[in-house]
Amino acid sequence: MQKQYFLIFLICLTAGLASAQKTLKGTVSENGTANKLTNVFIRDNSSKQTAITDDKGNFEIKTEPGHIIIFDSPGYTSDTLYVVDLKPKNIQLEVKSIALREVSVTSSRQGQAFDPHKEYPEVYEKSKLYVLSPTTWFGKENRDARKMKKYFRTEAEQRHVDEVFTRTYVGSIVPLKGQDLDDFMTMYRPSYEFIKGNDKQSLAVYINDSYKKYQDLPPEKRHIAKLPPSKDTLSLK
Repeated sequence: MQKQYFLIFLICLTAGLASAQKTLKGTVSENGTANKLTNVFIRDNSSKQTAITDDKGNFEIKTEPGHIIIFDSPGYTSDTLYVVDLKPKNIQLEVKSIALREVSVTSSRQGQAFDPHKEYPEVYEKSKLYVLSPTTWFGKENRDARKMKKYFRTEAEQRHVDEVFTRTYVGSIVPLKGQDLDDFMTMYRPSYEFIKGNDKQSLAVYINDSYKKYQDLPPEKRHIAKLPPSKDTLSLK
């Protein structure tokens, strides 16, 4: 009898280790800073598994070597990780430039727009709350699903800002070009709430007012500090 219990214990232990070996853990931060990024959406392109970073930038996702992991966060350039091993990873995301955001918006218009309801229906199903089901209220997967829903909403809002606050439109109002224009747009990017509650005329007034503030700044304050390139060679660009 003792041998049977011992065998059962070994089987459970082996199964547990096998499961643990298929979980990748790590942190996501902003490149060049110590800022840990919360609510970064993570997906395994091979298995369609999803995850999201917690309030300390930590994540864990079920995957295995040979899979490709995508890290997405509004305002940052998406990063791609080819899983070589399951050692803890430190992913660093670059702040997305104005030009890259416009390329992203243009691509989504030309191709099929990202539809999270269609691509990740399980996220919306797990995010539902049922009075008689404590798991839907307190289960980690369910709580993460609700965080993912918020991520999808934020991404949609930021894409809307990108569609309105474009380099072409802002450049037609202020006499800036190239990197100067990108820095100005980054510094004075309007919120989604402002875009939603105002028309093009109000936006033009806002841009003009912002340009006056920009001109009042010392020349060295008119540019966004450039971050050093990441030394993390784990990601595929």
